Amino acid sequence: MNTPSRQTGGTVAAAANEADLAARVGQVDWSGVTDEVNAHGCALTPRLLGPAECAELSALYEETWRFRSTVDMARYRFGSGQYRYFDSPFPEPVRQLRQAFYPRLLPIARDWAAKLGRSAPWPDTLDEWLEMCHAAGQTKPTPILLRYR
Repeated sequence: MNTPSRQTGGTVAAAANEADLAARVGQVDWSGVTDEVNAHGCALTPRLLGPAECAELSALYEETWRFRSTVDMARYRFGSGQYRYFDSPFPEPVRQLRQAFYPRLLPIARDWAAKLGRSAPWPDTLDEWLEMCHAAGQTKPTPILLRYR
């Protein structure tokens, strides 16, 4: 049986192998992603999670103890639906994907900052960035889970 753990933030079945998730992120055509971001301001990656992993993550929405806040999008005219901010600890796939995406997105962010003539304050690692955020007073986690119905 898959049992959630408050301490680890994930379930045994959904906790994808960290090396595997990092490898999936590493297999993305990051040059293509960069080109899309430069052309359109956003980009899609290929599917990184399988159907079972997505189903397990989306099922977490009902586990309200995992979240620190819920936003009703219609209230703010953002559309219809809700999103919830995860509380720490994050489910393993969320934690792993954050770690894997940061170094891939960092060069894109730094390049855009340079193009805009702005400084690029982002350090080389996510952990360093989070330390900087916490020191500046941003201590609330920001990963979200969206629900549209």
